[in-house]
Amino acid sequence: MDRVSQTATLPGRLSVHTSTSRRRAWSSTITLKLVMAISGLMFIAFVLGHVYGNLKAFSGHDAYNEYAEHLRTLGEPIFPRSGLLWIMRVGLIAALVAHVSSAIVLARRARRARGRYAARPPRRASSLASRTMLTGGLGLFLFLGWHLVNFTIGKVNVRGGPTNDPFNLVVDTFSVWWSTALYLAAMLVLGMHLWHGTWSSLQTLGWTLTAKRRQAAKATAMAVAVLVAGGFSLSPIAIQLGLIGP
Repeated sequence: MDRVSQTATLPGRLSVHTSTSRRRAWSSTITLKLVMAISGLMFIAFVLGHVYGNLKAFSGHDAYNEYAEHLRTLGEPIFPRSGLLWIMRVGLIAALVAHVSSAIVLARRARRARGRYAARPPRRASSLASRTMLTGGLGLFLFLGWHLVNFTIGKVNVRGGPTNDPFNLVVDTFSVWWSTALYLAAMLVLGMHLWHGTWSSLQTLGWTLTAKRRQAAKATAMAVAVLVAGGFSLSPIAIQLGLIGP
């Protein structure tokens, strides 16, 4: 090939090289960890707000239903009814897809890096929360599907009653022992996931570079886990005990 031909093909080669480099950058381990950290923090912000809303059940039927209605009218008149709510839902779904797919890719890479015959580290070298991040996350993903069918998309009343009243739907759902047990088990898994996930997110973002910051990050992770998992668990337990009801 002469010099002219080589020069003519150079832009094409540069284009292919640039495209490949971009794909590698987006699929790098560091990038995937950043995606997990940022999407994880988005979910933490969401569930903290969700906990606040769930605790409205302690204020009674009208207060809880007013909160549910407020979510649908949020952003009016700039957005149509439920418009901003659906924008938030789509954003959370996109973050969920990014979070789960990044976790699966990173888990596969870690498994390949260890090798089939590599010696496993002792169990006490890592916490239960860290060892169950992938399986626990997949379990939470399945639970989220049921949760949406139960309260948002399908609105399934496990007692066979009406579904058009948010407060009564919550009370009916957690008046059934197995539904409450399933929810509380999911909250236990969520607490462990948030505990390790919050710590990992802060670590990925460089907020644990000193001993003082590491202690603060650990305390923050524990506080988030207890606040979210504990806050979500209060209403179902109260309903089972008869403290919340129609």
